[in-house]
Amino acid sequence: MIAVSNLRKTYRLGRVSVPVLRGVSLNVKHGEWLAIRGASGSGKSTLLHLMGGLDRPDRRDGGTVSFQGSPLSDMSQGGLDRFRASNVGFVFQFYHLLPELSVLQNVTIASMVRDKLSHSGKEASARATELLTAFGLGQRLRHRPRELSGGERQRVAIARALINQPDVLLADEPTGNLDRATGDKILEALQSVRASRNQTIVMVTHDSEVAARADRVIQLQDGIVAAG
Repeated sequence: MIAVSNLRKTYRLGRVSVPVLRGVSLNVKHGEWLAIRGASGSGKSTLLHLMGGLDRPDRRDGGTVSFQGSPLSDMSQGGLDRFRASNVGFVFQFYHLLPELSVLQNVTIASMVRDKLSHSGKEASARATELLTAFGLGQRLRHRPRELSGGERQRVAIARALINQPDVLLADEPTGNLDRATGDKILEALQSVRASRNQTIVMVTHDSEVAARADRVIQLQDGIVAAG
């Protein structure tokens, strides 16, 4: 589903060039749960952002990210926007929920950004309600994010990521801001999603116990794949 080939990414800090990825190559199969581990600064989040089209590799010899055989580098900005809206769901360590909206509205709003939305407002609301109920939040639809626990907010964020039925779910430290028991519940929710719809998941984590839930683990070190 996703092919990463010799991926390189360098950032500029003033006059200093800071190479973060130095030639990463990997493949992700349909239905696979891949965990990416590594120390802080190893390039985990940068790799995830490039895989999801949130950023682009170095212009010169930066390698490629391809989705179902199509290089993201060949896409226009509009094409990337459509790719992200239709094919990818993002879950981050911090939930990025809109505080003025209800739980239900936070999930359905993701469907509104799609330029080829196939659901009516009622259909999107029904789909969001179904997801939230499956995550144990059926009684919290009208609540605001501030009324939820951290684990509940993360489940809302996962439901939002899944509302458009993406091909791949990219999760960046989804349990990093939670205690162990709450984090386990989030991982169980992800396992349930994967079992029900053969969801492809790529998850960044520094935690070996979290990574153990995945089918396969790769280790990043100093911007390259050191193991996996």
